[in-house]
Order: sequence, then C-alpha cells, then structure tokens
Amino acid sequence: MPDNAVPRLTRTAASMRPPAPVRAVHLGLGAFHRAHQAVYTMADPDWGIAAYTFRNTALPRTLTEQDGLYTLQVRGDGEPRAEIVDAISRAHPGGDTDRWLADLASPDVALLTLTITEPGYRTGGPGSAIDRVVAGLRGRHRAGGAPIALVPCDNLPDNGGVLRDALTAATTEDDTAFRAWLEEHVSFVDTVVDRITPAATDEDAATAARLTGFADDAPVVTEPFSEWLLSGQFPLGRPAWENAGARFVDDLAAYEQRKLWFLNGAHTLLAHTGPALGCTTVDEAIQHPTLMALTESWWDTAARHAALPEDDLRDYRQRLLQRFASRGIRHHLLHIAVNGSQKIPARILPVLRAERSAGRVPEPAVAALAGWLIHLRDREVTDPRADELTALARSGDGARRVLAAVDSDLADDTTLVSAVDDYVDHLRAAGG
Repeated sequence: MPDNAVPRLTRTAASMRPPAPVRAVHLGLGAFHRAHQAVYTMADPDWGIAAYTFRNTALPRTLTEQDGLYTLQVRGDGEPRAEIVDAISRAHPGGDTDRWLADLASPDVALLTLTITEPGYRTGGPGSAIDRVVAGLRGRHRAGGAPIALVPCDNLPDNGGVLRDALTAATTEDDTAFRAWLEEHVSFVDTVVDRITPAATDEDAATAARLTGFADDAPVVTEPFSEWLLSGQFPLGRPAWENAGARFVDDLAAYEQRKLWFLNGAHTLLAHTGPALGCTTVDEAIQHPTLMALTESWWDTAARHAALPEDDLRDYRQRLLQRFASRGIRHHLLHIAVNGSQKIPARILPVLRAERSAGRVPEPAVAALAGWLIHLRDREVTDPRADELTALARSGDGARRVLAAVDSDLADDTTLVSAVDDYVDHLRAAGG
C-alpha cells in the first residue's frame, strides 16, 4: 500500500467494537437496508445482523473484507456528514444456502427482516424470496420450532399480512403441522418505512474517505430524514429500535395510506411525467413549474380521501417538499419508474377510484397514467410484466388496454381513457 493511501475500513482500523452476536437475519441486502434497518439496529449493541443477498456476490464479499462495516453518508443541502455503521455481523451471498438455513433454525435468532421489493411478495417458485423464507421456516420448525417475528420493510399496504398470505400460498394444504406452527409461532409485523437512498457513486466513495479517513468499497448515501413505524408482536424480543427513533403503534393503516399516497404517489407521478418534460431527478422535477403544480394538485386530491387530520397532512407535505427539493440527494426518476405495474395500483389508483366515484377526473392521476403510457412505449421498461405491458401500450388502443391490465373497471371508463389519451399528447407537446 502506498504511503499516501487511505487505509481500508475494518473494525481494527476504525477501532470499532467486535461484531455483535447474530440475533436478527435480513434478506435483501442492499442500500436501503443499510441506510434504514441496520442503522436502527446499531442503536442496540446486543443485536447483530446476518444479512443475505439474492444473486449478488460482490457486495457480501466486500462487506466481509470490511468486517461488515460501511460508511453511511447523509447528504442534505449543506456539507454531508458520515458515520460508520457496524450492525451487520455477517454478510452472505444468496448461494450460501446452508448458512441461511442454519441461521433461521437457530433459537438465538429472534427476527427476520426483509427488503425484497414489492414484486418479491407476489413471485413464488424455486429461488424466489418467498421460497427461501419458506425453506428457512421449515428448517426452524424441524429444529424445535422456536417462535420468530417476520418484519417486511417494503412499500406495501398491510405488508405483514401480504407476507403471511404469500407464505401460506407457498405451502401445501396437507402440510398441516407446518401450517399450524406458522399460525401459532410466527408473528407478522406490519411496518411503514421511509428513507430515500439513491445508488452511491465513485464520487460518494471519495467523499466518504475524505470524511472518515477510511477507504470504503460499499458506501451508502441517504437523506437526513428517516421514519420507521411498526405494529406487531416480537415473541423472542427485538432490538431497542426506539433508541434510534422508531415508533410502535397499534394501527398503521392511516400512516401506510399517507406514505403510499403522498410520498410514493408523488414520486410515481414525477417519475413518469418528469422525463417527458426533460427532467432526470426528483429535485429537478419539483423545481419545474408544471410538475410542481401537478404535485401540489395530487396532494390536494389525496387529502380529500386521507384518514389523518389536516394538520398532520400539512406538516407531512411541507417535509416532503423540503426532501424533494434537496440537491444533496440526486434521486433519478427512471429508477423510481421501475415496476410500475406494482406501484401504480397501490399509489395512484385508490385515489383515482375515489375521485371517479365523486364524478371528478383528477388531472394529476391522469398525468401519472399518461406518463406511464409514454414510459411503456418509449423507454426500456423494468417490470415483472414488461413484455405484456409494452405490447399493450404500443397497440392501437393502448390507454384502455394498459388500464385493463391493472383495473378492468377503470378500463371501461371511457371519460378516463379519453383523458389519458389526450394527456399523452399534452405531455409530448409540452416536452417538445
């Protein structure tokens, strides 16, 4: 190593505590987990995480070389700040099946958290996240059946219930003993998670080294804001996540709705209309007069059907504007636009249905659907239904056919279909 080289980040070099005993397992090792659940878990030194990826082998190898450590760089509008996160005791590639099964069978492991993206809860079969969880739980059942809490951390309403249903569907009805154990000894915790975490760049790695004095090949970049709301039982205990700001509530439904409609819905609106108007990131889009007006109109529309008090929604909207406008986080619109067939039904359509029931045609919802249609027609599409949807969008009756693929009742709404078609032309004209 040259004399002027920055030392590699390790526990010895950084004088960090030894790895905590593994009491939690995580599936879906990536930037969001490392900016969110791992940071909350770091607040309790008695809990270590064994984190597993899917097919990625480079990241767990890098984290293993760094003793599980990485730099969390928090970027707002001023100088970024950095901290070293040490909650991950072990990192494993997806192919490390024997260790996965051993960890989930261990009675020392009290919980499993998941960040497997929205489609991961709807896709079963060999090699899928659901298949891996079922295999791990079967092993735990055979090894003595210690209770465990499952904590999904993806943007789905009632995500604990969705995970329960997915696991039940993946088991055979004649496997009565295992099904009974799932019902009696496995707790499904509902959560609302929130922290914008874009992909880190080489420049971010250089900044992390400057701020900490250590070279980090797995840095994470995130915003100052973070939220975690949980509702459910933890039969073998849990980390003191509240020490890092997590909140435990009896009913998450109103908070799930707020996040899905106001944050995620606005992101989806901007992700599909912004590129049509020449914008590439959220901060650029929210500065565009047309997109800013659409976002405010979307929030006004969603507020008519939201369950939380007006003051709560007003405060939340103000915080969202600050987060969206921050230039410290360059959140790319086309990254947000992935998996539209999963996101639009949860984020846009509930409000749209309520508006149509009231006889209104809400412009921002129409704009989001028109932008999605343009995206399906003109861009490379990442979506579990990409082939189906791009073919439908490019057909002669694209708006109606795409709507039929996500909601047959809306597809029969000729006023709405006509409005979406007209708005496609409007966006194209406005974008030149």
